[in-house]
Amino acid sequence: MRVLGLTGGIGMGKSTTARLLVQAGIRLFDADATVRALQGPGGAALPAIARLVPGCVRDGVLDRAALRAAALADPAVMRGLEVIIHPLVRRARQRFLARARRDGCRWVVLDIPLLFETGAERLCNRVVVVSAPAAIQRARVLRRGTMTPGQIDAVLARQMPDATRRRRADMVIETGLSRHETVRQVRRLLHAMREGSPAAWAAAGGKPA
Repeated sequence: MRVLGLTGGIGMGKSTTARLLVQAGIRLFDADATVRALQGPGGAALPAIARLVPGCVRDGVLDRAALRAAALADPAVMRGLEVIIHPLVRRARQRFLARARRDGCRWVVLDIPLLFETGAERLCNRVVVVSAPAAIQRARVLRRGTMTPGQIDAVLARQMPDATRRRRADMVIETGLSRHETVRQVRRLLHAMREGSPAAWAAAGGKPA
């Protein structure tokens, strides 16, 4: 079984790329969805989060906005949150990979925003970075209406710079042009995954193996 790492900064279009891969039949581990489940009602992370940030869990429900504000305002809270969440996500990822191997999957995707930051690229045969111009990135995040410009700046400051991700990637999917162009690039990626040859990866815009 081969593993494709999929990563990119906030607002870069990674979710769209991930959806296209899933629609093509590729099994995908979604780290963000895993975190949401861990923080959801009855989630395994809630008791520790409640101790870390008193008042952000009420009646078994996490106030996500309050937790985000606390984490962005205090680096110690962010570090504490990572200590809680990362081991739980790793265990979920290990279970996903074990199931995929048992099921005989040829390729799986690890969709992890902090792929490089957490060292998870070591699990991957190839890494694809999803990227867009900074102005488009910020506009997309602002349209969501869940973060202020200052909060966006704080998130970007703790994420790996896009230029660094691009240098470390085996392939870059550019999402700043149009959905049609993104679809075309993902189709080329899927062809390279099916073919597996260095020539196919090069034709898709990837680096040689």
